[in-house]
Amino acid sequence: METTAVPPVLEAALPDKWIDADSSVFRENFERKSFDVSHHLASHPLFQLPQLMELAERTLKTRPDDLYFDMGDVAPGQKWKDTNRAFSPLNALKQLEDSNAWFIFRGPQQDPAYAELYRHAMAEIKGMVGGDIESQIKREDLIIFVTSPKRVTAYHIDRECNFILQIHGQKDLYVFDREDRQVLPEEELERFWTIDHNAPNYRPELQDRAKTYRLAPGKGVHVPVNCPHWLKNGDNISVTLSVNFQFLNTLRADVYRANYYLRKLGLNPTPPGRSAVRDRAKAAAFSAVNTARRVAKSTLQGSD
Repeated sequence: METTAVPPVLEAALPDKWIDADSSVFRENFERKSFDVSHHLASHPLFQLPQLMELAERTLKTRPDDLYFDMGDVAPGQKWKDTNRAFSPLNALKQLEDSNAWFIFRGPQQDPAYAELYRHAMAEIKGMVGGDIESQIKREDLIIFVTSPKRVTAYHIDRECNFILQIHGQKDLYVFDREDRQVLPEEELERFWTIDHNAPNYRPELQDRAKTYRLAPGKGVHVPVNCPHWLKNGDNISVTLSVNFQFLNTLRADVYRANYYLRKLGLNPTPPGRSAVRDRAKAAAFSAVNTARRVAKSTLQGSD
């Protein structure tokens, strides 16, 4: 793998506390419902466009799969697989005002310039959550989004809960209730957790059920796991930081996976959360079958 020299970290101290939220709201709604936060990172030099261009160049040289990009008009209900990627990302970044592009910098903390920012972000949020949150986390990550004016981020759900922090520009974030089964049917959740990350479908007739957040520099929102959402950028280039947590508890996900296969058999499975005993049995059965499949596959590959 090609390596590239990384410039020294820009001299800009992180504030001792850079995320603000009502403590009672935070603890009551974390990983349950969306809510507002504020932050003090809007002026940090690592999020200025020249530094992000340098990050893009280093990422393309060392971790090209960690820079996602697409370009073109996107509707809220469009699937990511249908977007245009036949262009030079660096050229599009240089022409953000007119390129109608969207960039995702995955795992920027792997770049030495952003490592301290990552450590600070994770420590602060874990402290705000409190309890034994550390032992519950499977994976944690930073993501930086850079988008052209008026660009839409299509409707989707995530495996992670996240804090979306607006750095530059303005955008509207629309967050739906993950428990609303007209918005997010069980079948779509089952497909999402089993075979298709693009399974959720946007229903424009239900748009009025979304909670709207106007994001501006210094503003942010917490979005729990599986809460449907989409975004529309304002008349400006936008830079957004997302702090993400994926949790170890796979019970609910495995119940959805088990229900996916039960539904394929013509059954109408009970959603997770209705019966703890039934949920544990389904999750255990799915885990056993999945383990057997992996063992069989490994055995077959070893016999080649």
